[in-house]
Amino acid sequence: MMAQYQTMRRSLPEDILLFYRLGDFYEMFFEDAKTASTLLNVALTKRNGIPMCGVPHHAAQGYIAKLIQQGKRVAIAEQTSDPQPGKIVEREIAQIISAGTVSDMTLLDDTRHNYVAAVYQVGKAIGLACADHSTGEFTVAEFDHKDALQDEIQRLAPRELIIADDQINQFGHLRSCLPYDGYAFLTDQSRHALCDHFKVQSLRGFGCDDMPAAISAAGAILHYLAFQLRRSCDHLRQISVRSESNHVLIDASSQRNLDLVDSPTGRQHSLLGALDRTATPMGARKLRDWILHPLRDITTLNARQDVISSFLNEPFLLGQCRESLKGIRDIERTTSRLSQNSGNARDLQSLCVSLQKIPDLKSHLEALNQESQTPNLQSQILENLHEFKELVQVLESALTDEPPAGTKDGGIIRDGFLAELDELRSASGDGKQWLAQMQETERKRTGIDTLKIKFNNVFGYFLEVTKAKAHLVPDDYQRKQTMTNAERYITPELKEMENKILGADERAKQIEYEEFVKLRQAVAEEIDRLQQCSDALATLDVLLGLTELAQLHQHSRPFLDESRDLIISNGRHPVLEQTLVDEKFVPNDSIMEEDTSRVILLTGPNMAGKSTYIRQVALITLMAQIGAYVPAEQARIGIVDRIFCRVGASDDLTSGQSTFMVEMNETALIINNATEHSLVILDEIGRGTATFDGLSIAWSVAEHLHDQIKARTLFATHYHELTDLARSRDAVENYNVAVREWNDDIIFLRKILPGTADKSYGIQVARLAGLPPAIIDRAKDILSHLELNSTRPEAKGKPKAKNTRSKSKTMPDAHSPQMNLFD
Repeated sequence: MMAQYQTMRRSLPEDILLFYRLGDFYEMFFEDAKTASTLLNVALTKRNGIPMCGVPHHAAQGYIAKLIQQGKRVAIAEQTSDPQPGKIVEREIAQIISAGTVSDMTLLDDTRHNYVAAVYQVGKAIGLACADHSTGEFTVAEFDHKDALQDEIQRLAPRELIIADDQINQFGHLRSCLPYDGYAFLTDQSRHALCDHFKVQSLRGFGCDDMPAAISAAGAILHYLAFQLRRSCDHLRQISVRSESNHVLIDASSQRNLDLVDSPTGRQHSLLGALDRTATPMGARKLRDWILHPLRDITTLNARQDVISSFLNEPFLLGQCRESLKGIRDIERTTSRLSQNSGNARDLQSLCVSLQKIPDLKSHLEALNQESQTPNLQSQILENLHEFKELVQVLESALTDEPPAGTKDGGIIRDGFLAELDELRSASGDGKQWLAQMQETERKRTGIDTLKIKFNNVFGYFLEVTKAKAHLVPDDYQRKQTMTNAERYITPELKEMENKILGADERAKQIEYEEFVKLRQAVAEEIDRLQQCSDALATLDVLLGLTELAQLHQHSRPFLDESRDLIISNGRHPVLEQTLVDEKFVPNDSIMEEDTSRVILLTGPNMAGKSTYIRQVALITLMAQIGAYVPAEQARIGIVDRIFCRVGASDDLTSGQSTFMVEMNETALIINNATEHSLVILDEIGRGTATFDGLSIAWSVAEHLHDQIKARTLFATHYHELTDLARSRDAVENYNVAVREWNDDIIFLRKILPGTADKSYGIQVARLAGLPPAIIDRAKDILSHLELNSTRPEAKGKPKAKNTRSKSKTMPDAHSPQMNLFD
């Protein structure tokens, strides 16, 4: 047995732990045992000097989950033959489980994809391929530089990322990366493998034939899944291209700053949390993908808006469709599990329950009035909502109401489905009834009222008699075993019936398993149509959720065009308007026109709402470009190609970068990548360094965005001097957040008004924060002195002193000697 184990272990990479089935346990030996015992907190023992540990097979999933969460991969070696005296049990590796290929539903997050990705560079092109083995999604993309690659990796967040072992220097720094054999990435070999897998002559039909770097990465994923992890890839039925030109690009820091799918304060405070009203796991995953990959195609976006508009006009049908969707489970992942021969009867039943809902859902959708006679998104969804009548009928008639989790223990097939199975069950049932009658007969014949017929796996059926009654046992009983308090016997008649009963049970279980395999195969044969149906359901689910959101929060349909304008009437922050408790959200207008106001300079005190307002504009724009209605009375949005959001930064200790360096890196990214069609959100540029240095940088950046890039820009700043740009630049407008003073306090009105703020109210904000009165009073004295000696830049040309006043050398009285720094 150990020789068999060692052979199996040598066939695996060193970092994979081998779960080796021995009876009711999965055992680990040698170094695997030492590693696993520590990670799983189980006892490490020794047998014949060999370290070993084990976990019960029925609880293995929980232990495997712990290992996966700690970055390990696990190979499962199952017994493939029954134990026989004198023969070793045959075993083989059934599957290798890794973070990117988990198939157990309990280990997966329903709301997000579980990607395994690969990266490879050919010439200057960098290829990225991503496969979700749990759903069958397979995508590729190519990038010109590493920053774009890292942004996409941040968006997709793959659980595993394989890189060629000869390109570790280029990509070894990427998160979750795993070096893999370089030959698996060879372009010609990968192209051949993909064509062979998809049964095509070329990859032209998938749109990636001229993408060698992406093809190399995709071929490596196939090789990794099929050869190292020994997984079936039959459910990966097509490969699609993600093109930068089709999507709004959002870099990693902007995604984080806008809290698109996650937030430091919880998912409910992210845009995804605010928009997600999906009823199915497929819909939740698709909404996440839409938010991370907004579109630039107005036709597609208008098609999504048309569906939302139609449902808003038919609230009854909206409610009916939403109700139908609630009964639909994860068809996408269930189908993938079944097609890989890893699903069970409960998966079949789950699929059946889901497919039963489709006819009603389809009839509701057909009743919806179409806004146009041309083919539209509603028609596409209907076309792909296949009904699978024959498959549903077979599953309904074949499966029991509550099938077991195991596939070989019986209880799967309903009575009346197979005549042969019914006969065997009847024979087994009759035999057990015969045993009960025999027990009663023998008690009367022998006078032993405690006599019982029992069963175990060693002896089969036997008669058990207590020691006190042993003298009454008749001569035709054959003693089989002596126990402490009882004797066990058999008879020829009992053994004959045992053979009939056990033979019927075993044959019945075998027939049930064979029938289950047929049902599973029937599902696998429909995988293409099932995947189409699942995608249509996901799209419909997202649109229905967005419709309900628009209905509940009075969102309006935005008008999209190719202009460089952005005009929003009474816009609201889509997240804050749902989460604010203490106050009502105050709506605001946003007017950004190409020739007169494409750069907005926003001033006002801290806590007044500057950051909220500029983020609000970015989120409304993003919502419009996923096809959603937006939180505003009206909106006209010129399509953007990129959204940049730079807000307050902090030190990056891991790379040794200061706050100011992080800030400048993010600003450089914007300046080097923004175009005239981009939307730029800047919050407090230059505050991480000395005042005049920061002001100079902010001034220069604002000028460059206006003069050279000509991007729509919202620039929140405390540098009031910067507002003088509006005098020298035609398309710069000043706005401020309105506040009112009352008894030396300030009241935030949250309203954005034309013009500049007269002061920053920093001391009043400090009072609100709870600084002691003595500090507040002293700060006022110091502020008065500083204001007498301040300079501000001229409106035109480079920043310089506009008005120099006589500088007093006398400071307010101070007890601290450090105050002489102000002299």
